[in-house]
Parts: sequence; structure tokens; C-alpha cells
Amino acid sequence: MVELTKEYIEHIQERLETENTEELITEFENLHPADAAEIMEELKETEAAAFYQLFDEERSADILMELEEETRAKVVRHLSTHEIANEILYNLDSDDAADFIAELDDDVKERVIDEIQDIEHAKTIVDLLNYPEDTAGGLMAKELIKVNENWSVLTCVRKMRRQAEEIEEVHAVYVVDDDDRLKGTLSLKKLLTNSTRTKVKELYNPAVISVKASADDEAVAIIMQKYDLVVLPVVDELGRLLGRITVDDVLDVMKEEAERDYQMASGISESVEQSDDLFRITRARLPWLLVGMFGGVVAAQMLDLFSLEENGTMGLFIPLIAAMGGNVGVQSAAIIVQSLANESIKRGTIGNKLAKELGVGLLNGAIISVLVFGISQILGWEIMLATTVSIALFAVIIFAALFGTFVPLALDKYNIDPALATGPFITTTNDVIGLCIYFGIGKLILGF
Repeated sequence: MVELTKEYIEHIQERLETENTEELITEFENLHPADAAEIMEELKETEAAAFYQLFDEERSADILMELEEETRAKVVRHLSTHEIANEILYNLDSDDAADFIAELDDDVKERVIDEIQDIEHAKTIVDLLNYPEDTAGGLMAKELIKVNENWSVLTCVRKMRRQAEEIEEVHAVYVVDDDDRLKGTLSLKKLLTNSTRTKVKELYNPAVISVKASADDEAVAIIMQKYDLVVLPVVDELGRLLGRITVDDVLDVMKEEAERDYQMASGISESVEQSDDLFRITRARLPWLLVGMFGGVVAAQMLDLFSLEENGTMGLFIPLIAAMGGNVGVQSAAIIVQSLANESIKRGTIGNKLAKELGVGLLNGAIISVLVFGISQILGWEIMLATTVSIALFAVIIFAALFGTFVPLALDKYNIDPALATGPFITTTNDVIGLCIYFGIGKLILGF
């Protein structure tokens, strides 16, 4: 692990400027690709491109995949299509190679594919590009070890040796039938401890968990997390083995999903990066800002409907009512969204969730209301005003808890991302309805 200090980066920049690359090559001989990528993120474009050239083809390919997409694009601009095709892609697994190709412009993409000298590798990459990137097919790699159930142990070992020459890491040995349908997995222990004449069909474990190529990437992540899998085989509609997904691919999916949910909860309607252009970022943020704006206009109209001239002090507590309603609603929505994401909510438990949130709302509402009433008496508020504020808070908190629970469940039922519920929609709606409740109770108690 490298500590990236300002002095360390300046040291690298000085060496690159003086073209003293021999010293840098020696210094970074054992540098991990992730550390190299982290250094490149701190360098200027030309410096990053020069730094990249210090490493051999295999490590360069690994470093490139560790970079942020924006930095990777800058480095690629300094490479020829031949270098991309036969130095980078040649040293990447098929899934990473397909992801890399997908980032290129269409004209560059075609030229790079045409330049690939390994025809089989090119066919594999093109095949993977046909799958949507948010599916199991878009995540999988084709490189794997598979054996036929009718092979003997001796034949199996010979075939595996040949297959292993093309694979960097062996995560599992898959067993297939004559039609290439997945039958199970074979443990290395059984392979090594049985007679060379024993058939694979007598040794393999048929209890294998697989996923179809069309499965959503989030479903893949849930399956691998649920069953604590390091690798997951991918099959087609007929059960034929297509490839495998490793846990590092799923970690990327989970990270991207968390980032997307965070953006949606913040009122950003599409996935954006800080490096995106001005109009894309504006387009992503504006829709929910408009929702908030219209909600504010509705709230202003309500204030106009309820004359505060006789009880102007009620206006002082509008921020308190709005803040409590918004906070409680977002808390409830966040818990439900999290439960939906990890599938801890089952169909039969939805009623229990609503009842539980109602109980939480009642308890929180009672505590907050009593505290506000007590503080109001210490500060010398009028008893009727204190009663109005306390009762309104109690009602608003209960409503916000139920609303924050119900909305994500309703969105999920209609296949709309429930993460939308934790942002401006919940807070704006709670503001408007909370003010209705507040002034309605005020009208009943204070009679203004």
C-alpha cells in the first residue's frame, strides 16, 4: 500500500519530467495495480500516460481497469487501436474486456475489434457485448473450467490442465452433460483422492446454484450475498453453461447501486458524475427541485388561506412542524427502502411493518409532544398555543411515519425504484400535509 503524499507525487512528476524512467521502473517493480491507479489519478493527463508506459502489458491492463472511467479515457487517448486490441484486451478477462470496449466510441470500438488478432477472444467479447450491462450476462466472464460427467478422473485432469492455461484463477470446476447443460460442481479433493478410472458422474455435487444470463444484476448480488458465494455460474434458458460471475464483479454492482440510491434519495433523477457536462448534471437535478418548488408554492397558498393575523405566533412554529414531519418521513422511508433492497420484507410481513411504524410513530410523537409542551411551559407560552403545537406535532409525526412507510412499498409494487421515496417527494409532501394538519388543529383549538 502506497501513502500518497504531496511530496511523493511531486517526486514522481520530477522523474517523469526528466525522463528518468529507469529509476521509476525499478521503484515500482512490485507496485500493486490499485496503487498504481491511485497515483495516476493524481497526475496530469500526459504524466498519467507516461507513467502508464512504465509497466509491462499484463500489469498495464490491470492498472487500466482500476482507474476511474474519466482517467481511463484520458490514458486511452494516447494509445493506438493496435495497442488497445493486442496489449490491453489480450491481457484482460472477457468480462473486463467487454466492459472496456463498451466505454469506447462506436467508431473506435469497431476498429479495435477488427485489430484483435485472437479470433476466439474477439468472438467472446462481441458475444458478451450483446448482453445488457445490467444483467448477469453483462457481468459474466467466459473463462472457466468445465468437465463432462462421463469423463474419467484421468481424462478430467488432462482436460483441466489445458483449460487452466487460458485462465488466471480457478474458482470452481463445473460439470456438464453432453449438451453442455450444467449438472453440478466437482471438488478438487474428490478429484485427487479417487481412482483415475472413476467417472465424474460418481463424484460431482449436484447441489449447484446458478443464475440465468437474463437475470438482473441486483438479483445476482442478492443471490451471491445470501448464499455467501465467491463465484456464480451463468446458464441460458436451456440450462447450458455460459460463464461465471465472481464476487469482485458483484462488489462493483453493489457500489454502483448504493451510489445510485444515494443520488436518488438526494433528488438526483439519473446517475451522474462530477465530471459530466453542465447540462447533464442540471437535467439530473432539476426535476425534483421543481417538485420541491411546487410544494413550496402550495404551502405558501395554504398560509394565505389560514389567516395568521389573529394568531401570528403560530407562524413561529412552522419550521418545527415541517422539520419534524420531514425527518420522521425520511427515517421511515430509509428503513423500508433498505429492507426492500435486502429482501428482508416478505409479502406476509408488510402489515406488520406498517403496524410497527405506527407504534414507533405513536411513541416518538408522544415523547416529542410532551417535551415540547414541557418546554413551552418553562418558556411561558400560552397554554392553548402550547396544546395546539403539541397535538399537531403528535399527529404530524404519526402521519409522516405511516406515509414514509407506505410510499416505498407502493412504488416497489409498481416496479418503481423505492429510493425515490426517500428524497424530496417525502419531505415536500410531509411539509404540505403537515401544515394542513397544523393549521387544521389550530383552527379547531384556537378558533382563528
